[in-house]
Amino acid sequence: MDIVITYVNGLDPLWQQDYAAAVGGTALTKRFRDWGTLRYLLRGIEKNMPFVGNVFLLVSRESQVPEWVDRSKVRIVLHSDIIPEEYLPVFNASAIEMFIHRIPGLGEEYLYFNDDVFPVLPCKEEDFFEGGKPNIGMRRQLLVLRNPFRALVRHDDRFARKMAASPCRSLFYVRPQHTVTPMLRSQCEELYGKATDAILASVTPLRRNGNFNQYLFTDYVYYKGLTNHKRISNKHFSLAVSNASKVCEFLKNPDCALVCINDVQMPQEKFESLQRELLSAFESILPEFSRFELQK
Repeated sequence: MDIVITYVNGLDPLWQQDYAAAVGGTALTKRFRDWGTLRYLLRGIEKNMPFVGNVFLLVSRESQVPEWVDRSKVRIVLHSDIIPEEYLPVFNASAIEMFIHRIPGLGEEYLYFNDDVFPVLPCKEEDFFEGGKPNIGMRRQLLVLRNPFRALVRHDDRFARKMAASPCRSLFYVRPQHTVTPMLRSQCEELYGKATDAILASVTPLRRNGNFNQYLFTDYVYYKGLTNHKRISNKHFSLAVSNASKVCEFLKNPDCALVCINDVQMPQEKFESLQRELLSAFESILPEFSRFELQK
């Protein structure tokens, strides 16, 4: 199976020029900040996921690719390779996720990684796919109208039900587990073909009400009965409530195969302190260069 990683470095001056010209104002730091951890995501893949085929790094422009990335081992994909020109530039991860399946050369089974998810223990192929079906842990939730993200997820759920011709109706909606996402390219293509106009109408440069996100595709496959109801071994930390010591302790003694470390808005001094601690912890558990890095 292949891997797709979406990545952004908000400190890139060319990216900043694109942002200012397209939407004006200042970018929200927590959405575009680079923690310097991409190399440890790649090292984690090398060490813990030896069954992986191609690794694709999806970025907005060439200047976003870190200079240490070995382009002979990591396949670089630009937004312009998969997103129609009239919707560029786009800084909205939800919108970008609508087009990932269009990556040239992408295999049928692939894993979608945000750049804040890391494999920290050995994984097996059957952790993600079994019998040609993705393993997706779903949970039922009641809509909280004041929560914009939950409203987006409910929007995905309702539309996916419609596209999958699912007769069930409920006050609840389903929400996939927040971790790496196993995807079937053919099913993404099928849904995109059915709903191209609606999907394109939802694309906006920044997040807004009415967006879809990756859950549209996982919900669609779920409602078609093409998933295994199986949770992926994952731990989630939000830096809003977890201090760096707690996260670093987990990294050094993990009890789950993957970890998501979610960024939040914080003062620059606190960010720099947390960054130093996290990078030190990652280096202690993943010190060896991967094939994805240019050797010094």
